[in-house]
Amino acid sequence: MSQLNSTQEKQKKGFFRSNPVMNRLNKLEYDATTDGKAAAYGRITAKTAYFLLTTIVGIMLYLVLNSTLFAAQPQTLQFTYRGFQVSTSMMAILVAAGVGIVAIVAQLVAAFARGTIPVSGTIYCVAQGYLISFTVFTLIKGYEYLGMLALGITIVVVLSMAILYTTGVVKVTKKFRLVVTTLFAAMIGISILTFICYLIPLTRPIVSMIMGNFWISLGMTILSIIIASLFLISDFATIDHVVENHMPAKYEWMAAFGLAFTVLWIYVKILDLLIQIVGRGKSS
Repeated sequence: MSQLNSTQEKQKKGFFRSNPVMNRLNKLEYDATTDGKAAAYGRITAKTAYFLLTTIVGIMLYLVLNSTLFAAQPQTLQFTYRGFQVSTSMMAILVAAGVGIVAIVAQLVAAFARGTIPVSGTIYCVAQGYLISFTVFTLIKGYEYLGMLALGITIVVVLSMAILYTTGVVKVTKKFRLVVTTLFAAMIGISILTFICYLIPLTRPIVSMIMGNFWISLGMTILSIIIASLFLISDFATIDHVVENHMPAKYEWMAAFGLAFTVLWIYVKILDLLIQIVGRGKSS
């Protein structure tokens, strides 16, 4: 019993915050109903790889639809996306919007109903892959190499964060989590405030002018990448917590999806950064 109390106390003190998906792991308590099979690094790694591979399924799904169903539709929509001239069909836009909604819903379900993560996490990753493919092969058509470049940079970032964590250069303390959470909360607050101000006719022109500024947009994207990278280190610490404290194997899915979620977050933001930079060059 004393060992059980000690484990619970470590959980309460050692994990202040994590990313939105990992956050439920911070509140883990000893599960007396476990069959004795504890979480393991190998299985968490395999499940993380599974989620990332399902993202590729989403990428391929869009490519198939784009060459069959969408190709048969009239390309009636022409608009500019971050300096890139886009020509596509209304159906492609509507399906992408629908997939975006599915991704948001799946993310929320995964965050609040951890038992659904094998399914909701899979749906989220497939949807995210679809949106990535739509961005790379339609919105920035002709510059598809940016997708591969973003992938290479993401791999470098993930490996760098792993090295910083495993070598102890960066230690995940309560203060570390507080700083990361504060930065994340500040960004969310700014986004909400910006949205509200945009809805007000008096402040809408000011918001449009600020958000349309290239350097402000670039700075916000870079800040997002930094925050996501710090969350990645926090995720590594959470996985260590789950495995080293011999938590039940059922939590492997949550840990794996949390890690995959952060990696995809980093990739999307790096891709967005590259699109902004190249799009700026095309416009100038």
